[in-house]
Amino acid sequence: MENNTKLARHYDLDWIKVLAMLLVFLYHCSMFFNSFDWHIKNNSINHTYIEFFSLLVGNWIMPIFFVVSGMATYYALSRRNPKSFVKERLLRLGLPLLLGIFLLSPPQVYIERITNHQFEGSFLEFFPHYFDGLYLEMGGNGNFAFFGHHLWYLLMLLLFSVITLPFFLKTKGMAAGKEFNILHYLFIPIPLSIAALTVNNVVNLASWGIIFYLLLYILGFYFFTRESLRAFVRKIGILAGAMSILSTAAYISWVFFFGFPMEISFGWAVFMLTRVLLVWNMIFFILSLGDKYLNVSNRALKYSSEASMPFYVLHQPVIILLGFLIYNLDWAVPVKLIFLISSAFLIIMGLYELIIRRVNILRVLFGLKANRPGDGHLVPNNTSTYGRN
Repeated sequence: MENNTKLARHYDLDWIKVLAMLLVFLYHCSMFFNSFDWHIKNNSINHTYIEFFSLLVGNWIMPIFFVVSGMATYYALSRRNPKSFVKERLLRLGLPLLLGIFLLSPPQVYIERITNHQFEGSFLEFFPHYFDGLYLEMGGNGNFAFFGHHLWYLLMLLLFSVITLPFFLKTKGMAAGKEFNILHYLFIPIPLSIAALTVNNVVNLASWGIIFYLLLYILGFYFFTRESLRAFVRKIGILAGAMSILSTAAYISWVFFFGFPMEISFGWAVFMLTRVLLVWNMIFFILSLGDKYLNVSNRALKYSSEASMPFYVLHQPVIILLGFLIYNLDWAVPVKLIFLISSAFLIIMGLYELIIRRVNILRVLFGLKANRPGDGHLVPNNTSTYGRN
């Protein structure tokens, strides 16, 4: 029996999802130019403003997604039965993941192998080799990207959704527990810190381990859905913002002056705890900004909220393909940066607007609901997962 309890509509979470997706897009554009490992690199590396932006965003952007995903799971289970929830997750996460694994990842692996001189020949000659070994790291020997490259988030979210469902169903009432207070704010980061210091290298994805992401997902479900937390973030927002700025400054300064600590030491532990502090406070700061400025709906939100999944699925393959076309050209970095951002954005949105959102089979493959007869392909479905109207 589905839960028909009325829930408040939180449009700010939809806005956070959309804006975070845009930041991921810009972050992956920056990876083409910075000094960190990525699938393809420009012939000229920028160690200043582009690398600064990468560091500014990269530490907390994926943790935000997992917190918001945990919140979305709570709201979804409040209006769907478990069977309906699992079916929706399999369709809206599993199908885009399969699309990424078998259609969008092969060109990315091919471009990486070509530019790193690990393969010679055409893409058609390479494609049979896509299934040679598992792709486990950049520059490795395996080619089969079973996690869909950048779509690893969908795989993790699908796994988290399944393995936590029995516990969430039994303990869902805990999410409406005691009022969120300063003690929660101070002590909940302790498990995150322990995970960061002990198991962060267990399936490390985008600089955080799978256990760290799982904890954030669970926290999103049990704590960040409490209405009392919304009142708390209004009080703590300025403090969280100040702590975010201080910890970000410490983190970026550390990397610029000393690099990333590679061996376990006291300095490494301080570095990791600084990163946890940054993530934790950034979550509260972003939620406070969203609550204050973004809890409104309009046509732009409805359109961009639906477009966010296809945009996410397409953005990295398009960036890598465009990067392959320009990486050896003798253009100044700012020119290439403007070209890459503008061209990639226009191509992705053009594919979405002109093709994907108008063809039902493509809508389903890219994680959207099919338009029902009479809907009209120009009317976006309301895809918000955060409460009811």
